[in-house]
Amino acid sequence: QVQLVESGGGLVQPGGSLRLSCAASRSIFSIYAMGWYRQAPGKERELVAGITSGGRTTYADSVKGRFTIHRGSAKNMVDLQMNSLKPEDTAVYYCNVNGIAVAGLPPRDYWGQGTQVTVSS
Repeated sequence: QVQLVESGGGLVQPGGSLRLSCAASRSIFSIYAMGWYRQAPGKERELVAGITSGGRTTYADSVKGRFTIHRGSAKNMVDLQMNSLKPEDTAVYYCNVNGIAVAGLPPRDYWGQGTQVTVSS
């Protein structure tokens, strides 16, 4: 079973920066894409940023130019650098990996437990 462990959330003032990191608990056979989602109270979970195995990135319009997604130093890691944070960025952020954990199994989504990001003065 693959577990995704997130770190780096917390409280930051508007205009500040945070870096979220996500690491898988074990090697994943094949990764198609990795990404970060967020869910604010009363809202649906939304894609913040994603990166494919080929390095193609995608961002929500609300974070373009402020957030950057990086593949980590290891294959099973992904980071999200968040700059110029705004109060509306406050949410629980979830790491996502779409891939095949073990050869022969079908691809599926794996999710982290979430990390709280609060932007407030």
